[in-house]
Amino acid sequence: KRDEEWKYTSIKGLLKPAYKLVSPFASEYSDEQVEFKDIKQYMVNDIDCYKVVFINGCYSSWLSETTHQGFDVCTVGSAWKKYPEIVDAHFAKLSSQGGALSQLNTALAWDGLYVRVPKGVIVDKPIQVLYFTTGSQPTFISTRSLIILESGAHAEVIERHQSITKEGIWVNAVDEVFMDDNSSLHWVKLQHDRDSASLTQHSIIEQGRDSRATFHTISTDGKLIRNNLDFRLTGTGAEANMYGLTLANGKQLIDHHTRVDHLAAHCLSRENYKGIYDGKSHGVFNGKIMVHQDAQKTQAFQNNDSLLLSDKARIDTKPQLEIFADDVACSHGCTVGQLDEEALFYMRSRGIEEETARAMLMVGFASDAIEGIQHPSLRAKLSRLIGLKLGLNMEFSV
Repeated sequence: KRDEEWKYTSIKGLLKPAYKLVSPFASEYSDEQVEFKDIKQYMVNDIDCYKVVFINGCYSSWLSETTHQGFDVCTVGSAWKKYPEIVDAHFAKLSSQGGALSQLNTALAWDGLYVRVPKGVIVDKPIQVLYFTTGSQPTFISTRSLIILESGAHAEVIERHQSITKEGIWVNAVDEVFMDDNSSLHWVKLQHDRDSASLTQHSIIEQGRDSRATFHTISTDGKLIRNNLDFRLTGTGAEANMYGLTLANGKQLIDHHTRVDHLAAHCLSRENYKGIYDGKSHGVFNGKIMVHQDAQKTQAFQNNDSLLLSDKARIDTKPQLEIFADDVACSHGCTVGQLDEEALFYMRSRGIEEETARAMLMVGFASDAIEGIQHPSLRAKLSRLIGLKLGLNMEFSV
């Protein structure tokens, strides 16, 4: 409660179990315990992708498809052997100021995703990274990603954390992303896990001149989810886009923390987060935009809209804007409400059943979060997921 960053999110419940720390040498956590049929349903199978699969934080070579042809999609461990100077120059350079959980990750993670795209190279297909967890007792797992995009490079990442055990799982993840001038990155985070699984994730992105980063975070299932997204816009003309969707029910707690530091002139940031909360669920949005003194001509926009479907659901929302430059265009705001009764009445008057009408209104409210996803099949898959989650049993695409 004394830490403003954790004022509305307590992890006391996460600290109660006696977690087992996974060892890469423990046979009970080996990737040999997982068959392809066990995880196929969680993959995006209708898009041709590079696949990097981790089982309990350990790389699974037989489930993965990596490459060193023109660019590197592999593990941090193998990259450290092949490119020690590059990895040493970047690893833990952004996360060192990330707080206790980031420090814990640095201490405990032994491998993770490594992507390096050389100057001017466009990765020919998305990189799908999947983190699966197994085991017969509560387990704590640390995962790590290091992404390096050189000048003019482009990459897409589709990420999913998925527990395939009913035991309590806590995944503590850290991502470090370095984007040189004119590079671009599109990252989709799918957080659709079991009710016994919790995720704390900190992603730090440093952007050079005229770079563009777009993140979509779709949080629909899991016991506790805490997302930290930190952007450092260090080069003139850099652009950061963040779109988030939360669909929470039961006693779920889903927390989105964002921070954008505008450190150079003529940069642009956009944030649009939406949430729908039912049951006794609890949502948190804490977004901070910092416009530093040298960041003239900044454009920064932040918005958080929430729907509360029950009297016991709640949202703590805190959009923040601090400006130390005098020539900027910035705005921030939030809304909290319920479904539009007039719109619901209109749809009922056209013969649509109330349950279907409510679901259609909620899907319409939520669809903004996935409109910018580039692949139609992934967008359609997420549309169906959102529709089913909200009780709309029909084919729906955006």
